Amino acid sequence: MAGSLVPDDAYFMSLALAQSEEAARAGEVPVGAVVIKDGEVLATGRNAPIAQNDPTAHAEIVALRAAAAALGNYRLDGCELFVTLEPCAMCAGAMLHARLKRVVFGAADPKTGAAGSVLNLFEHKPLNHQTQVEGGVMAEQCAHPLQAFFKSRRGRVSDAPALREDALRTPEGRFSNLPDYPWEPHYIHDLPALNGLRLHYLDEGPVHADVVFLCLHGNPGWSYLYRRMLPIWTAAGHRVVAPDLIGFGKSDKPKRADFHTFAFHRQYLLELVERLALRNVVLVVQDWGGLLGLTLPMTAPDRYQGLLVMNTMLATGDTPLSTGFLAWREMCAKKPDFDVGRLLGRGNTHLSAEECEAYNAPFPDAGHRAALRAFPPMVPEFEDSPGAATSRQARAFWQQEWQGHTLMAIGAQDPVLGGDVMRSLQADIRNCPEPMLLPHAGHFVQEHGEGIAQAALAYFTAG
Repeated sequence: MAGSLVPDDAYFMSLALAQSEEAARAGEVPVGAVVIKDGEVLATGRNAPIAQNDPTAHAEIVALRAAAAALGNYRLDGCELFVTLEPCAMCAGAMLHARLKRVVFGAADPKTGAAGSVLNLFEHKPLNHQTQVEGGVMAEQCAHPLQAFFKSRRGRVSDAPALREDALRTPEGRFSNLPDYPWEPHYIHDLPALNGLRLHYLDEGPVHADVVFLCLHGNPGWSYLYRRMLPIWTAAGHRVVAPDLIGFGKSDKPKRADFHTFAFHRQYLLELVERLALRNVVLVVQDWGGLLGLTLPMTAPDRYQGLLVMNTMLATGDTPLSTGFLAWREMCAKKPDFDVGRLLGRGNTHLSAEECEAYNAPFPDAGHRAALRAFPPMVPEFEDSPGAATSRQARAFWQQEWQGHTLMAIGAQDPVLGGDVMRSLQADIRNCPEPMLLPHAGHFVQEHGEGIAQAALAYFTAG
């Protein structure tokens, strides 16, 4: 059933996912489909049996009917169909009658799937037409809206994968009613690097948006940091993906500090970008989000069109770490149980007590804080430190090969990664213009992020 994946499969599947979102909003089972010919979209379809009182109004059938009308022919020779769920026997039969060249589906359907799960009509050799089938394209993304739909109908909380014995999972109740954080969680656990750990991420806005803002946080923050910026971008029709690093936020938290390595965190971020098929990415980074995130684009530069960089650095091991960072590292070693919310509040006096406490939510006790202890000494300090060589490769990429646009914002009150560090980083980024300077912002620049988000919207989406 599975064959070689062509580069545009993820793109066309994302269009089918957009159709499934429309079906969900209409109260239908969220399945979407698109028909293409010669690389161009010919027709779209979404589930509509309820609205049309028609048991045959599956997404695939709707799309096939629209494609046939567009071509003026019930034979769809040379056409390809992308659908978010494995076709049933009815839809598979219609596809064969239409003589499609190729069918690509996302999530498998173990109950009624007729492309390999229950039976495989496409492999029935006596039929007078054979259609190529590809399965499992963006399977996780395609499965999620279906799972959410049926679980909401059953009125119970979504099932979670088994927790590894060497990890902890913050109780969900600690995240209830956080101020200005209304978004639905997304989880993934089957990336190879995760090895069963559950990673949380926000994914807001249309899947097929023209721009994807990929927001990476640092230590000791989590995706809550981006709550002031995310709505500005989604209101303009763009997509925002904001993962919680393993050990932070709603993601699983390994119990041992020595579990955490530069290579581990970088690898699952690379895999997440690949799995979500992110393109036209504006990479948004701060603190460890930059130490890790700035090493990602060199692996797949065609995915990235912009960089929004705030108070961070590339730790290459061949230049000394700043005195501010060394002081921060020493403080973390001496006071490993420091109050995260108090830290945020001290540098951002406009935060409410509830907002400060939200930063403490992921860390109910010392056992959940292994990453907070691990990350400061994990910053590459010497040329042979883990991650230093990768960071030097990234520096060469930004200096010589970066083709995208860059917007830099500096929180001037940051004693750790402030003006001097950022000016040095500016010199390492090809064609980086004069930074935005935020005189009242400290290290956690996102807490003053509305203006930055508006500037980024104008800068990265203009004409």
